[in-house]
Amino acid sequence: MAGFTHLHVHTEYSLLDGASRIEELVLRAKELGFDSLAITDHGAMYGAVDFYKAAKKHGIKPIIGCEVYMAPRGHKEKEGRADKEYAHFVLLAENEKGYYNLIKLVSLGFTEGFYYKPRIDYELLEQYSEGLIGLSACIGGDIPQLLLNGMVDEAKALAARLKNILGPDNFFIEIQDHGLREERQVNPQLIKLAEELSLGLVCTNDSHYTRREDASAHDVLLCIQTGKTVDDPNRMRFQGDGFYLKSEEEMRQLFPDLPQAFDNTAKIAERCNFDYVFGELKLPYYKTPDSRTAVQFMRDISREGLYKKYGQPSQTVLERYEYEMNMIEKMGYVDYYLIVWDYIHFAKTHDIMVGPGRGSGAGSIVAYAMDITTVDPIKYNLLFERFLNPERVSMPDFDVDFPPDGRGRVIEYVTQKYGAENVAQIITFGTMGARAVVRDVGRAMNIPYAECDRIAKLIPHELNITLSDALERSPDLKKELASEQVAKLIEYSLKLEGLPRHSSTHAAGVVISKEPVDSYVPLALNDNVPVTQFTMKTLEQLGLLKMDFLGLRTLAVIKDTLDMVKKRTGQTPDIYNISFDDPKVYAMLSKGDTDGVFQLESTGMRNFMRELEPSTFEDIIAGIALYRPGPMESIPRYVKGKKEPKSVEYLHPLLEPVLDVTYGCIVYQEQVMQIVRDVAGYSLGRSDVMRRAMSKKDKAVMEREHEIFIHGLEENGQIVVPGAVRNGISEKIAEELFEQIRTFAQYAFNKSHAAAYAVVAYETAYLKYYYPSEFMAAMLNSFLGDGARAAQYIQYCRDNLISVLPPDINESGPYFTVTSKGAVRFGMAAVKNVGVNAIEAIVKEREKNGPFRGIYDFARRCMSSGGEINKRVVESLIKAGAFDSSGFTRRSLLSSYEGIIDQVQSGAKRIIEGQLSFFTEELEAEMDTEQEADIPRLPEYEQSYLLSLEKEMLGIYVSGHPLEKYKNALKRANLTTAMLMDQEEYKNNGIFDGKEVEYLGVVSAVRTKITKNNNLMAFVTAEDNYGALECLVFPNIYTRFRERLIPEKVVRLKGRLSMREDEQPKIILDAAYEVQPDGEGRRIWIRVTDENRAALNELDDFMAEYAGENRVILYYERERGQKELDKGLSSGEQALEGLRRLFGSQHVRIK
Repeated sequence: MAGFTHLHVHTEYSLLDGASRIEELVLRAKELGFDSLAITDHGAMYGAVDFYKAAKKHGIKPIIGCEVYMAPRGHKEKEGRADKEYAHFVLLAENEKGYYNLIKLVSLGFTEGFYYKPRIDYELLEQYSEGLIGLSACIGGDIPQLLLNGMVDEAKALAARLKNILGPDNFFIEIQDHGLREERQVNPQLIKLAEELSLGLVCTNDSHYTRREDASAHDVLLCIQTGKTVDDPNRMRFQGDGFYLKSEEEMRQLFPDLPQAFDNTAKIAERCNFDYVFGELKLPYYKTPDSRTAVQFMRDISREGLYKKYGQPSQTVLERYEYEMNMIEKMGYVDYYLIVWDYIHFAKTHDIMVGPGRGSGAGSIVAYAMDITTVDPIKYNLLFERFLNPERVSMPDFDVDFPPDGRGRVIEYVTQKYGAENVAQIITFGTMGARAVVRDVGRAMNIPYAECDRIAKLIPHELNITLSDALERSPDLKKELASEQVAKLIEYSLKLEGLPRHSSTHAAGVVISKEPVDSYVPLALNDNVPVTQFTMKTLEQLGLLKMDFLGLRTLAVIKDTLDMVKKRTGQTPDIYNISFDDPKVYAMLSKGDTDGVFQLESTGMRNFMRELEPSTFEDIIAGIALYRPGPMESIPRYVKGKKEPKSVEYLHPLLEPVLDVTYGCIVYQEQVMQIVRDVAGYSLGRSDVMRRAMSKKDKAVMEREHEIFIHGLEENGQIVVPGAVRNGISEKIAEELFEQIRTFAQYAFNKSHAAAYAVVAYETAYLKYYYPSEFMAAMLNSFLGDGARAAQYIQYCRDNLISVLPPDINESGPYFTVTSKGAVRFGMAAVKNVGVNAIEAIVKEREKNGPFRGIYDFARRCMSSGGEINKRVVESLIKAGAFDSSGFTRRSLLSSYEGIIDQVQSGAKRIIEGQLSFFTEELEAEMDTEQEADIPRLPEYEQSYLLSLEKEMLGIYVSGHPLEKYKNALKRANLTTAMLMDQEEYKNNGIFDGKEVEYLGVVSAVRTKITKNNNLMAFVTAEDNYGALECLVFPNIYTRFRERLIPEKVVRLKGRLSMREDEQPKIILDAAYEVQPDGEGRRIWIRVTDENRAALNELDDFMAEYAGENRVILYYERERGQKELDKGLSSGEQALEGLRRLFGSQHVRIK
């Protein structure tokens, strides 16, 4: 053991405060000759396991600790400024007991003490002190702060208390010297205090970065944390550059007269002995409902399910079942299967949709028999070994989908069943990716956003690309390094790239443990929900059971569709037992009619379906697996093989039984495993190991497996793997086969996963074909609040003759529904100003006393006593069309609704005061009829104004669209908002930053702004059939085209796309042109004479300025010939007046 150990060390997991990457920190400690090292991140233990593994790998003894925050009063006190303050205290785990006490304290800091920071207090420390060693911390500790404030007696009393709590040999006074004035002031007092109380002294360095030269990058990191810039004089900063991992020599030079302070660190390191145990399962027990063991209970329910699914199972099915059951029992996963079965059973018996079970778990026949999954693994050749086998290192994992509104109910059930303390969600960390770190660092360096954005956009837009890769592959980015400012920006970004930026909660992962979760791992709090401080991968290594409860919107769509079908027809389709061989469904998909179909509705996938023309469920599975980067290269071969079976060739006959279903292409990971088994004699478990090595490109493992694949493997005189040559395959063919497998294994997809996705895809396609109105209404419900998506599906309804009706007071509830005639009806929740309580009141009254006879009846029954429904609500409902069925136009109702409401409320008041008696229902109806006769019968507004009212109230055009008359002009546009839905659409439609575009839309909003130069610019929002797009209009352009950029005007906008990662795409406008409706475009004739011929030289520029949709025809008088120009011209007065000035008014005619 060396003579000094660093005991106060922060890593990257002191979020946005520590800049030391764990791996480089440990390597630096090794380089400096240390044989032990501590981790003491602020308030949390996020990096403890990663640190432990890295230290062990490099021969360093890991010491697990934490620099906790101490609350000033009590950790549960959370009031005002006083409780916002906190002090530091360092705790180190001396042994196993100490480690578990440490995770308990750190967990309570979050779950009980969080107030700006996760805090504990000295009373809590007293409860969980055994096995812990404490250090008094940096100058931010309570003892140094008391001394600095002259409170010597209080400091001494606290030190004595800590000595009593932790034990005389387990509490140490910590001294540091980073060159700070306060440290030099307090160190002599700390040394004196240690002597007076016979306490050990330790010297530490508050390490926040690995090397001295990292100080500037760390300073930038602090600015990212605090939202400040490096040139802000009032920001938080570390004084000096001494907060790095110093050598022992550097440390001893700080306190040459205190050798014992260094020796004590080594003694502490020697005393701290804690080791994680990996791979030891800590699964909870499943309690059976009777005296049966878990094994017997599982066998009973799974065999019952097996016979229900297969009738009289074949020998193949029974053998597979027994093989799986024996493996599950042997590997200790019986309780795991039963827990999953139990919460799925709960969901299915409580009207919660359950997905088919995605992931490799779909390869288990036992799971299929237990209704955990719904895909037949025998029929679709799915492999159990891809899910569970003795050679598999990681734990198996069932991924189960629920609708978003049902997921919480299932987690709540699990929490109640196994105990709230035994269930927690799982943490994830957002890291600073290549583009994001450039922007973050740029902000901290106070570089203008536009410049940072320009540099960031030079980084290729690829998943997981690093800055180093980008510098190699982007010559433009490399050129920018010539600028000193950009070079510094990239230097800091390289140092900070990949560091964790924040913690969040995993979208699906939940841990269920045998004992309280904080008996095994520390807990944090995200949005008041307990989460583990370790990530999913770490939890698996520690043997904890991780379940994936995934929220899938599509399941809510399926459930909503089924509910609406039942309401309209009285029958519910059995979606779990539909035929997967319906030619009508496949014909619809083959036409590319995939709007709303799970996984198949992107432009690229739609085109693929047209090309593929799927006719079997296997085609859907393969389509989902192939449509990804890498495998897409096999699409032409797959399609050709499907359409021309004789073109399919196999490198060896042994491949045909495996690859015939995919026309000779290796598409699935399971196929890789089967080929390796059939050709070289691998077990399926071993073949999965090889498949993993190939997908991870593990060179060392691949070289070894290459030899085994060709020539086999012998161990102790026994042939473990025969190898291809021993199985009668020539070495040449075997080599070719191995290379083919190696190439495809990198991209091959898990068939079990693809099959589960294909089930949901087919179910949605089936519902869409047979129940199109209900399906589209359900899709609209799933995108409430997303105007762009809703507009897309409403446009689909229009294009496919599905009527979309405005809300109606007698038919609508909160959400989209389907009428008895199959029309999609808006819900009232979509109406602006109409809240949930108002809708509930309307529906409750309607259900109790029947439909409303008209607006008087509505007002009398819903508004006579005030309440949730006011004049504004009624006005909004009228504008949206909810009273159209009353027989009055919206114009009539809007002119009279206020008087009607006043009259009704006045009458209600007189009844309350006893001036009027109550009337019978028949008399009230008669009175309503008489009163409604007073409503003026006004003609309806023009269609354009009605549409604007709908847009105002519903956010979407319903009874039509302003662009319906402009279909010809729409065809000429090369951009629609549908192309801007997501990254995949960008790729499919060739969308990129700076692209020149033409967009046709109706102007919906114009917002102007005065620039620094006192010029007027504008932000113009225009909408097409699918959504809205903002245009940035600079002053010179706005001056030229402002007359065309007015609300409700249809215009053709020309410009360049501006795409920033943190903003919606915009158009930088260059020009705006008037557009004529279909069939209304006119021809402009210009007679060219000898006198005006010179004006032709100015015509191009003139037409660019006044471009429009009207055809321009030149008639040459001398030649007696005519020519139609390629470009169109506006017919506005300014354009025509300009033409007349150029050519003479007598020579310009419009027809």
